[in-house]
Amino acid sequence: MTMDDYMAARPITTPFGLFDCDVPCDGAVAVVVSDAAVAGDLPKPAVRIEAVGTQITERISWDQDTVTHEPQVLGQAAHLWSRTSLRPADVDLALVYDGFTFNAVSWIEALGFCAIGEAKDWLDGGRRIALDGTLPVNPHGGQLSEGRTHGFGFLYEAVTQLRHEAGERQVPDAQTAVVTSGGGTPSGVLLLQRS
Repeated sequence: MTMDDYMAARPITTPFGLFDCDVPCDGAVAVVVSDAAVAGDLPKPAVRIEAVGTQITERISWDQDTVTHEPQVLGQAAHLWSRTSLRPADVDLALVYDGFTFNAVSWIEALGFCAIGEAKDWLDGGRRIALDGTLPVNPHGGQLSEGRTHGFGFLYEAVTQLRHEAGERQVPDAQTAVVTSGGGTPSGVLLLQRS
């Protein structure tokens, strides 16, 4: 897709065009969670859950309110960082929920990669979040490219990246990934690390 294709797409609702909205799809992802004691017996490298953020601190919905960010990202992000000594600078890649383009921007800001309202400049025309950027975001294309599996595609991509099995889209030497799901309720965030 070119920028001209994106800009020429029919509008859905201001400010979103057709390619700013994900599409429901059929799919399946299995997640196996086990005790860390078995990690050495697995056929593939284990991925460790460093921290989880789930705290709800905002109104449940954006209905009848002024929206400066996606509701239900600030509490979850703050909760995540309160449960680890790692910081945004320690993250090698971000898999951020993108049901609408606005969701991804809100997660980037809430997680502290930049301040609220600063994503436009921080993104640097997409260079910062490209595969060779300082924080690759959604190297698999996100739900906007592969369809909505309610965040499980992001979890799958994080594990693939941290196992260094992502082929042409592999983030070099990825050790730490942040994975978000949702915006609004329910939503949450994981910090994952290569074991």
